[in-house]
Amino acid sequence: MKNQVKYRSENVDGINIFYRESGDPPNPTILFFHGFPSSSHMYRDLLTALSASYHVIAPDYPGFGHSDAPGLADYDYSFDQLSITMERFIDQINLKKFSLFMQDYGSPVGFRIAARRPELIQTLLIQNANAYFEGLGPMVQAIGELERAGDSKGLEAATLGMMTLEGIKNMYMEGAAHPERINPDSFLFDSLLMERKGIKEIQAALFANYGTNFPLYAEWQNYLQTEQPPALILWGKNDQIFVPAGADAYQKDLKNAAVYKFDGGHFAIEEYHSEMIPIIEHFLQKFTK
Repeated sequence: MKNQVKYRSENVDGINIFYRESGDPPNPTILFFHGFPSSSHMYRDLLTALSASYHVIAPDYPGFGHSDAPGLADYDYSFDQLSITMERFIDQINLKKFSLFMQDYGSPVGFRIAARRPELIQTLLIQNANAYFEGLGPMVQAIGELERAGDSKGLEAATLGMMTLEGIKNMYMEGAAHPERINPDSFLFDSLLMERKGIKEIQAALFANYGTNFPLYAEWQNYLQTEQPPALILWGKNDQIFVPAGADAYQKDLKNAAVYKFDGGHFAIEEYHSEMIPIIEHFLQKFTK
């Protein structure tokens, strides 16, 4: 069946990249880039709903989900390298043009690729994926203060706390207006994957590298100003990681960005996927053929 999700793997430079795929390849493609601490699993409901009309692909980055997780000595866990690996993945599975859906870490991975290869991007779909200083919420600012103060113990405690079951659950539940809509399997799955050998060290390396994204904001904003990709901004307005000013900021650079805010948190897609699906479909019908 064309609309049944398939679970595949693509070897990219010796690393097996797991991905979920559904829909008919001749249809317009949507590529989904996930955030922390999740994986392509976060898009399961969207993949099923959108595959009737679209070709949908959701990979896991190295060190996430079901993809390989080589050790720190064998892979450079930086956002630069993640973007290089995922760009090679795109080329190897022969994607020529697609809509890019980004959440959280999807922004620094996806915008690096979009800025290098603007011809690939048909539209942007952005769910609490930041590209502006205005969007940095209190959680990010608190970690930044620890970094600037050189408080290595405080920074380690904060980052390790975000990788516990309690910390991961909080990221899903904080700001949710309807917590009963959030499937507990999601944060439990993320937590179980986090407990595998070496994964917390990998995630700590990416936390330490996150500051490399801020100097690139101007480059990403220039891409938006220059290319003017059609963009749909979906935002959980109670997010303490990326606040709603980050959603509004896209309208500074994009002439026709459509912004929708939901009474939810960082993982608003978990709480509001049913409401988001018709909005996404209406947007894509206008800009994809």
